[in-house]
Formats: sequence, C-alpha cells, structure tokens
Amino acid sequence: VEGAYSLVALTEDTLIGARDPYGVRPLVLGRLDGAHILTSETVALDIIGADLVRDIEPGEMVVARNGELTSYKPFESRAGRFCIFEYIYFARPDSLSQGKSVYEARKAIGVELAREAPCNAELVVPVPDSGVPAAIGYAAEAGLPFELGIIRNHYVGRTFIEPTDQIRHLGVKLKHNANHRLLEGKRIVLVDDSIVRGTTSTKIVEMVRSAGAAEVHMRVASPPTTHSCFYGVDTPERDELLAADMDVTRMAELIGVDSLSFVTIDGLYRAMGENGRNDCAPQYCDACFTGDYPIALSDRDGGSLPTQLSLLTENSS
Repeated sequence: VEGAYSLVALTEDTLIGARDPYGVRPLVLGRLDGAHILTSETVALDIIGADLVRDIEPGEMVVARNGELTSYKPFESRAGRFCIFEYIYFARPDSLSQGKSVYEARKAIGVELAREAPCNAELVVPVPDSGVPAAIGYAAEAGLPFELGIIRNHYVGRTFIEPTDQIRHLGVKLKHNANHRLLEGKRIVLVDDSIVRGTTSTKIVEMVRSAGAAEVHMRVASPPTTHSCFYGVDTPERDELLAADMDVTRMAELIGVDSLSFVTIDGLYRAMGENGRNDCAPQYCDACFTGDYPIALSDRDGGSLPTQLSLLTENSS
C-alpha cells in the first residue's frame, strides 16, 4: 500500500495493527486485563484505565492472538518521518506521542517563538484551546503575564476543518468571545498554533480589536503552512492556503495585526529536542511547511508507483 497509514483490523480471535514504513501517523499499543489494545493516542488508554506498552514502530505489523503478541517487520526499513503537525495541533495535549509529552512539546515551541520573535507587549493571550500551551511557553520565556483574553465555547468543534467559509465564519463567532475588561487599552500578543486559510485569525483579530486592544501582535507556533497534506489530513488545496502566495507582511495586513511572526522550521525542530532541521535527513514529516514529501504523490503527479519506479530506473541507468 502506497502512502501514510496506521491500520487496525479485528477478526473473531485476532487483532492486527500496522504502521507505514515512515511512521507518519501514530499508533500505540496498550494492555488491559491481559488484552492487547491498539489506538492512535495514549489518552484513549487513560480513559479506559489501560497501561501504555509502547509505540508501534514505523514499518511494524503486530498480531495479537490468545493473549500473545507477535511482531513482524514486513516492510523495507526507512528513516522515520512522524508528522510534526501532530505535536502542533492534531494530538491532544495530554497524550504522549513517540515518547514525548505533546503538552511539553507545545510549551517548548512557545519558548522558541519568544526567543525568535519577542514583542513589546503587556499581555500574552492564547487563541484557545490549541494555542494555550504555546502561549504559556511564550509568556514564561518573555516574562509577560499570561491571560485568558479570549474565552472558548467548548460545545463547538474545530473550525479549521469545517467545509465552507460561511460555516467557518459562524463557527468562529460561536466558538470564541473576547474578555473585554482584560483586553481594553492593552498591547497584546496573540499566540495561535497555525494559520491555514486565515479565516479564524482574521475574525479573532477583529474581535480583539473590537474589545479595545491598543495593539495586536500575532505569534504563530508553526512555520507558514505553504503546502497541502496528502497523508491523511484534509487540508485545503494549495491555492486556499494563505501562506502559499503571500509573504508575512501581506499576511499581517490581511489579518489586521500590528506584527506577525511564525516560529522558524529550525526553531520548531529545536523545540522537539533536535539541533535543527537536517535538510538531508529531516527527522519528521514537515511537508506542509517545506513541500518535502517523503512518500511519492503518485495520485497528484500522475502515474502509478510501478510506473514511477520504472521511470526512476530508466533515469538512473
């Protein structure tokens, strides 16, 4: 199977799980009362009171039967390219992913962001909820107060994946409300996890300015999203991505902020405990930021995998 996947199959007496050779998507193994459990996030184990055993390795297939677990390595070995956006947005902050605390990783990204893009402000305000840990890290590193200047309605889902602009706009209004007394007359730093289309960011900034904020500076805990994801995340086409054809200055003007900065790709890797992004062998899948797709996009580029391999063979010979 070509692509990024974590698969789970269940028969009457057997549980099977597999990750693609790059390990782009998560899959973890747990155990409860002698039974093996496969799930995408460790929080699922917490909820049912199960123990975490380990991550399924990239390119590994496990088969559980009669209380016994057998591991196979049916795929050619590759250097892992776990999706770095899981740490930025997709995973729950109370999960452990690849042995790392997602919450601590997001705080560390906020620390790097404060070092790279300091701001003369009075308050650090997260765009809840996914911007909260990064904002805590930013505020701690910058020595600024952290405040909930925007209150989240927890009965509304994630607006970035809603199907139309109209629903996304309505979702932002239902999902967030400004804490007027706190923001009035203040120079604030808004910290968010990412900017995709810019829809949410624009509405949030309008809301904060309407609440009387004197200055609004936005800091983003990911690099600019310039490319679509083809590995299991329903991101927009590239022509809908704000950063695909705008520089940071134009994006700041469109969103309506006094300044806008993103964490650099090297800063993001440093937050993950790496020295930076090794261009020859990056440790994560970061294609949405770099366009470096580790798995061939044969559906997009045309031709099947055998055709592509044949062409590669011809070219190399």
